Amino acid sequence: MAQPTLIIIDMQRGMLEPAAGLRNNLDAPARIGELLQAWRLAGAPVVHVRHISRSPDSLFAPGQTGVEFQPALRPLPQEHVVEKNVPDAFIHSGLERWLRVRGVEAVVIVGVSTNNSVEATARSAGNLGFSTHVVADGCFTFAKADYHGVLRSADEVHAMALANLQDEYAQVIESRAALALLRQA
Repeated sequence: MAQPTLIIIDMQRGMLEPAAGLRNNLDAPARIGELLQAWRLAGAPVVHVRHISRSPDSLFAPGQTGVEFQPALRPLPQEHVVEKNVPDAFIHSGLERWLRVRGVEAVVIVGVSTNNSVEATARSAGNLGFSTHVVADGCFTFAKADYHGVLRSADEVHAMALANLQDEYAQVIESRAALALLRQA
């Protein structure tokens, strides 16, 4: 079995800003860092996804410090970087081609926001036939009002997004299981 590719989504400085909102899973960046270190030690493929906003007022607009990768998760020169303008990292990015050329069959997805870029990317990965794993303790999101205007906590939004993915598009796992996947390859 080939090594799975670790896909780290939108772990940019802007996600740490108070303006981003109230979030859950405060340990997620540490879990992502642990997974990144394990992937690097194993020589397994890593993809860093960065959101570049089209809105000049965004934390993630070109030239803003928020668009930069978080220092602890900054890509190494040999690691692939994908830039996107929409939540789904597969849209207009060349990500699918990059994975296919390398014979990648399985992906492990971490990052932010669980209900936005993580969910959109995981749905596409599953639909494209990749064995897709989303690391629950390696993702986080923010509080959000639902369609009826009821404010949902970040934990509620996170849980619903994971439920949307489980067994339909991906397997939702914990970081321990992701490390086991890497060791099995």
